Parts: sequence; C-alpha cells; structure tokens
Amino acid sequence: MGKYFGTDGFRGEANVDLNPVHAFRIGRYLGWFYGREHKAKIVIGKDTRRSSYMYENALASGIVSSGADAYLLHVTTTPCVAYITRSEGFSCGVMISASHNPFYDNGIKLLNAEGEKMEDEVQDAVERYIDGLTPELPYAVKDQIGCTVDFYSGRNRYIGRLASIASSPFENRTVALDCANGSTWMIARSVFTALGAKVRVINDRPDGTNINFACGSTHIDQLQELVRQGSVDCGFAFDGDGDRCLAVDERGEVVNGDQIMYICAKHMKSQGLLPDNTVVTTVMSNLGLYKALDEIGIGYEKTAVGDRYVYENMKANNHLIGGEQSGHIIFRKYARSGDGIITAIMLMQVMIQTNLPLSVLAAPVKMYPQVLKNVVVTDKQAALEDAAVQAEVAAAEAELGSDGRVLLRKSGTEPVLRVMSEAVTHEACERSVDRIIAAMEKQGLLVEVRK
Repeated sequence: MGKYFGTDGFRGEANVDLNPVHAFRIGRYLGWFYGREHKAKIVIGKDTRRSSYMYENALASGIVSSGADAYLLHVTTTPCVAYITRSEGFSCGVMISASHNPFYDNGIKLLNAEGEKMEDEVQDAVERYIDGLTPELPYAVKDQIGCTVDFYSGRNRYIGRLASIASSPFENRTVALDCANGSTWMIARSVFTALGAKVRVINDRPDGTNINFACGSTHIDQLQELVRQGSVDCGFAFDGDGDRCLAVDERGEVVNGDQIMYICAKHMKSQGLLPDNTVVTTVMSNLGLYKALDEIGIGYEKTAVGDRYVYENMKANNHLIGGEQSGHIIFRKYARSGDGIITAIMLMQVMIQTNLPLSVLAAPVKMYPQVLKNVVVTDKQAALEDAAVQAEVAAAEAELGSDGRVLLRKSGTEPVLRVMSEAVTHEACERSVDRIIAAMEKQGLLVEVRK
C-alpha cells in the first residue's frame, strides 16, 4: 500500500484527508497517462455522499484539462463502473465512494481497463504526481481540451446486464431490500422488479448525509425487523457503494458472506458449474465455513484480508467463487469484483431452483463464536516473532484442538496486531485471545488494547 492508496483506493474524511485538489490532480494524471498515444476516455461513478459531487467535478476537470474525455455515470455502484469500464472500452474507471464508511468520509477507487483494481505501479505514479515529485504535466489547449459527457445510459446498460444473469424469473417471490441510502437506491429495485419479484424497499431516500446511517449491510436490524413482520421470502442488505450484500432469511436471521459462499458453491457443484471445486476465502472466514465445505467435499484457499487478494487468487488459479464474511462475494463468471446485486440474484436462483427457504440452505454452516481484539504494539513484526508470544499461540491452539483456531495478523496502516480466536464458546475465545495479549505485555511489547 502507498501513501494515499490502500487496498481499496484513496480514502479519508472529506476535505481533511482527501480534498478536491487531490481529485483534480488524480484526474490530471490519469488523463495524461492514458492519453499519451491516443485520446483517452475515462468513466466516473459516484455514491450518494454530499461530497461525491465535489469530487466528481474535480476529477472531471482534471481529466479534460489533460485532453481526455470524462464520462459521467452519476450515482451508481462500484461494480457498475467496473462493468462499464471493461465492456465499453474505457481507458480506466473511477469510483467515488468510501463504501460502508459514514457520509463524512469519501474515497477514490481506480479501476484499470479490465474493470479490475488499478495496478500498484500506476497508483504509485499518481501518488508521486499528487505530491509534486514528478514534473508538472502539460495542459491541453484549443481543440485538444477534453469533453465531459453525460453517460447515464451506461447505468441502464448495467441494469440490463444484471437482469440477464438470472435464468429463472422471480415471480411469486417477495423480497425486501435495504439500499443503505447509497448507490443501489434506484438500481436494486429496478433489477428485482424487472425479474418479476414483489419488492419492499427501505433506506432508498438518500439526502447526502444518511448513507450507511443505521442501515444497510453494516446495520442490518431494520431489514431483519421488516422480514419478521411477515410475507417476505428473504431480504438483502447492500452497503454504500453496492459491492457487498448480506442476506436475511425468512425468519429474520442474518445470512453472512461465509454462508452465502457455502450455499452458492454447493449449488454450483451440484449443477456441474464448479469445475475447480474450490472456494477462495480470506483468513478471517469462520471455521464453521471450512468444516461445512469439508463435509461436502469442496476445497478452499485462504488469502490475506481484502477483496483484491481474493480476486487475484481467483484470477491466477481460475477459481469461480470467492469472498469475505462481510458479504463481498465475487462470482468471476459475471464480475471482476464483488457485486452485491449479483450476489442477491445468485442466492435467489438457488432458492428457486432448490425450492428451499434460505434458512434451510444456510443451516449446514454452524458459525463459531469469534473474538477479535486490536492490540497496539511497539513493533508488529517483533511481536509476531517473539518466542514467548509464539509459545502462547501454540498452547492456545493445542487447547482448542480441531474445534477452534487462533490468528494473529498485522494492520496494514497502523502499529496494530489483530488477535483473533474462534472456538465452541465465547469464553474459550476470550481465554485464548487474552493469554496471547498477556504474553505480549509480559515481553514489553504491548502499548494498549483498543476498545
């Protein structure tokens, strides 16, 4: 990760960490970089945050000032930008969003011409230009100045693409949708209605400050309550930029990303659509998922935390499904990144084709209790390699046996270690985590345990 761009773009508080000058210079560099040999076309999408309009204008100004054309999708999802970038022949794509963060944060995500996360070397070059470490770029003049194009039609093409994925109509199904007052607020209803479902939608009235506020995939209580009121087959909750989806079964119980991957992978295998017989997860997926996959003979691989690493593994090894417990699921046949609406469609397909309720489909995955504590340490690597700490990790693992596990991993941006344990009981998790933290303290490595 660089100075500004992390695993999911340049993100921070609007006008504090990320300001319009940053956006302008990002646009300037992209317009110049992709326009060196021919006129570049760059597509931009945004979520519903108040500051997204500010960044949209700044990016577009930077792009056209370097001689490229900026195509505006307006409010749409990150996976929409990814799809349109690769299907419409754009030089690259930009999404303005801070995903599931509160409204006062924002971010700029860069996508290459394939609709994948931008290559690190290009983002590194953008960072150097932002900081003035490379020569200033020329401005386009006269008829070389680029154009800004209203490209709302691209969003409609994406909606059509989503509707075409379903092989079975959703007639006689009632679906609840929580759009998080974000990017899916128009798109999700349009797709499910086009597929024949009866739709009940909440949190589809964005005002610029209510995105993700007590709603969506990070605050799923409202959707659970709506489903429990009755007459709903299931519910789907999206995040601010629409790349995540969590589900709620007919009883109002949450079905998380691990359970979604299990349900879809099992069905794909039964239909002969999982030739690699593998699911790609991150190291944070629940032990219950792995045990359930073992039961049905499906293999799995584990990557570092982040959808970027999941996709890189899938692409390198030709795997078809992968994702995170948070609901960021990638179906590589249809998308190069997580797409919450595609995830919802795929789950609906399984329900319809098996004629089983979501609660039954998810039941084989018994989620283990999990405790995660963030520990500030003097030196992350030293704490990981300390012999006394490693001895406590080994002792905790031996005590838990096959019914639990321990994981230590470094934060990518802070002097923090994340200490996690899964076990049959919450109390066993707490004991494992606390004994490891106690070892860090005894060795003089602990600064504090964050609340």
